[in-house]
Amino acid sequence: MSETTPERRQEHPAMTTLTLDPHDNISSDDMDYDPRLDVEAQLLCALLWAQPAEARRVAGTVTASDFDRPVYASLYEKITELVNAGKPHDAAQLAIALGKEGMTAGHKGKQLTTALADITTLGATANVEHYVDSVITQAYRRAFHLAAQAMTEAAEQLPERDLYEHMCAHGRQLRTATERLTAIRGGQL
Repeated sequence: MSETTPERRQEHPAMTTLTLDPHDNISSDDMDYDPRLDVEAQLLCALLWAQPAEARRVAGTVTASDFDRPVYASLYEKITELVNAGKPHDAAQLAIALGKEGMTAGHKGKQLTTALADITTLGATANVEHYVDSVITQAYRRAFHLAAQAMTEAAEQLPERDLYEHMCAHGRQLRTATERLTAIRGGQL
């Protein structure tokens, strides 16, 4: 396979790979994705239908970084902005808020509005707090996977003098995550 030159890339833009965020890529996993089986989507749906007091409790517990899918993290951030401002946080109000901020334009805007339509109709109207533990648990486990991956890369790439501190930094982050999960679960992990 020959190497593609910059001139060749200009002739064939489809051959150009410019990735700023790895989550922007469409993977084969996305082709089989079903939001009905995603606890993050279920949480967002339940949150859209939650009473204000219940929504405030969730907003004080879950963070956008607990979401694996960036589009869900963006929707969650906007929902919690509405909740924290004491405004209605249903799907229509969320769509209006996204539009006011120009977040419905372009490719990312299409992703947001499609995800909003998907989550709105999931029917997850149970107590929203039932979904909180699952989302936070997934985020907690994902942090261990990411730390293991980072450690593997560090073992291959970092100078020996930096390896131990790199490991300790990840350990401190994971200890903080463990303490947070324990506190959320009322002292039980």
